Amino acid sequence: MIIQFKTPVQEDVVNELRQKLEALPAQVFVIKNHLAAMGVKSYDLTAKEAAAIETVTFDDPSYTLGSRQFQPEDTVIELPHSKIGGNNFTMMAGPCSVESEEHVKRMAKVVKEGGATVLRGGAFKPRTSPYSFQGLGEDGLRFLREAADENDLDMITEVMDVPHVEMVAKYTDIFQIGARNMQNFSLLKAVGKTNVAVGLKRGMSATIDDLLNAAEYIASEGNHNIFLIERGIRTFDNKYTRNTFDLGAIPVLQKLTHYPIIADPSHAVGEWDLVQPMAAAAVAAGAQGEIVEIHDDPEHAFSDGPQALKPKNYLRMTKEVFALRDALANVEGVCRD
Repeated sequence: MIIQFKTPVQEDVVNELRQKLEALPAQVFVIKNHLAAMGVKSYDLTAKEAAAIETVTFDDPSYTLGSRQFQPEDTVIELPHSKIGGNNFTMMAGPCSVESEEHVKRMAKVVKEGGATVLRGGAFKPRTSPYSFQGLGEDGLRFLREAADENDLDMITEVMDVPHVEMVAKYTDIFQIGARNMQNFSLLKAVGKTNVAVGLKRGMSATIDDLLNAAEYIASEGNHNIFLIERGIRTFDNKYTRNTFDLGAIPVLQKLTHYPIIADPSHAVGEWDLVQPMAAAAVAAGAQGEIVEIHDDPEHAFSDGPQALKPKNYLRMTKEVFALRDALANVEGVCRD
C-alpha cells in the first residue's frame, strides 16, 4: 500500500497510522509525505485518516521505494560541489584506476577544466583476470581524495565488498557499486546503512526491473541518496563495441523511478572514438549526467586504456555535451507524449 498525504502533513495522523500498520504486522516506510506499507493489499481508513490523505494505491511494484507511485518528485542528491538529479546535469570523469598520486592529481585538473564536478577513479579494481592490476587500495583512496579536494571536486569510487565499506566511506562522497556487484545483496544492504550517496551500475545481463530491485535493497536500509548508471548490457554482438548501450533504458527508467539516471558511455562502447557520439546520444535520451574515463597515456594505462579519452578529446566531448544539453533545455513548446 502506498499513501500520499496532503500537505501540510498532519504528523499525528501519520504516526498513528504507522503504528496501526506496523501492528498488522507490516514493514512501514515514511519519507516526507509518502508512506509505504509493504504487503498490505487492503485497509479501511478512518474518517480522520481519509481527511489527511491525498491518494491511496494498493498496486505497488516490488521496487516500491524507488517507484514514482511512492515518490512522484525527482530525487536530487546534494553534495559539496554537485547536485545530481532533477534538472541538474552532472559530469563525472577520471581515470579507470588510480595509478599514482601524481597521475590522479594531474587528471583531476583536466576533469575540472572540462566542467565536471565529480572525480572518478578506482582504488580497488574488480578485474576479469586475477592477474590484472587490482588497484592501490587505501593509498589510492587517499590520493583520489586529495586530488578531488585540491580541485573542489566530489569523489566517486568503487566499493567491492562489505569489509571495505567503512574504510571507503571515510574518503568518498559517493560509493560506486559496479556492474559485477549489482546483485551483491549483502553489499547493497551495507551501503544502505550509511549516509553516503550510491551510484548503482546496471549489471551486464540485468533487466531494468533487476536494477530497480537492486536499488530497493539500498533504499530499504535507509539510504535514499541513490542514482542509477546505465553502462551497457551484454547482447549477442560484442565484436565492435564492448557492450550494447541501452539508450532506451534512460527514458524508461525516468518514467519508472525518481532516482537520477547517469550514463556511462565509456563502459558501454569500450572504444574511445565511440565515447563522444554516445555521450551526445545519452544527453539526447535525457540522461541527467555522465561518467567517463580519461587518461593522458591510454596506451600504457593500468586498466581499460582503449576506452579512455585523452584530455583534448575529453574537453571537446564535454564542450559538445554541455552545448547540446543547453540547446535541449532551451527548446520550448516541445511535447513528449
